[in-house]
Amino acid sequence: MRDVHASAPEGRGQLLRRVGVSTIRKPLSIQRKDRVVTLTATFRVAVDLPASRKGSDLSRNAELLAEVIDATALRPAASLESVCVGIATDLLSRHSYATEAEVDATAEYFLSRGISEGRQSLEDYLLVAQARAVRNGAEPPQIFRAIGAEAVGMTACPCAMETARTLLTEEFPLLNDPALAKLPIVSHNQRNRTRLTFELPPGADIEADAIIDAIESAQSSPTYAILKRRDEATVVINAHRNPKFVEDVVRDLLNEVLRRFPELPDAARVRVETTSEESIHKYDVSASHAATLGELRSTAA
Repeated sequence: MRDVHASAPEGRGQLLRRVGVSTIRKPLSIQRKDRVVTLTATFRVAVDLPASRKGSDLSRNAELLAEVIDATALRPAASLESVCVGIATDLLSRHSYATEAEVDATAEYFLSRGISEGRQSLEDYLLVAQARAVRNGAEPPQIFRAIGAEAVGMTACPCAMETARTLLTEEFPLLNDPALAKLPIVSHNQRNRTRLTFELPPGADIEADAIIDAIESAQSSPTYAILKRRDEATVVINAHRNPKFVEDVVRDLLNEVLRRFPELPDAARVRVETTSEESIHKYDVSASHAATLGELRSTAA
């Protein structure tokens, strides 16, 4: 049977950087410190394609994914990013014509959270991971990997808050009392979605739970699935005591990274992306920043 994929392309061929399969959803077992969790993971896997070849052998990608995922049912994987690294490495073995392989994965993840110890629920987050394997002659492939998480919380606008304070003070002069200077004032809120990703050199590791904790500490307040009336008021008051622009979220999260992960090497690269879904505007606002830990430490010194 003629292998059409291996034939030469019509006309003048071009090297293609990424050819693969995407939106493949699989159940993935991960060994945590104290438990095994099952993630619903969505994968995108791809390799480069030389100019001399018409197509990539895509069925090999799907077969490899199935084999790796099935294996975790018997022996849970160490982490989402370790699975991505294994797949990227094996992709180069199965595609002899490829020099690069890339794997992206996202997964739903749940942690027990709550406004108080007595009001806990399983809150959903998103884990993200990426691995890239690069073939260097006869040497083992060079591996690049990244791990991160995304959390949804809330922000309260500090600008609207101060403007409202001025207007309300004109209407209610008692607010001029210095004792009320720190009283939270009304503002508009935003649902804030923040993602923190680490590109890690060999030997460096980080826990997904710690990434989520850092994100939530940088927002005005976490949000929760289950809140009674008093709980709702507590969340609103806490957020208005901690008003933030998206710029504040990015800067505060970068500072949290420096404080919470001192063991990470200077070569580790951090990326923060945050978006606040506006409540009084017909647009959203966003901010992002990327830097190595070494760069962040030098500017913080």
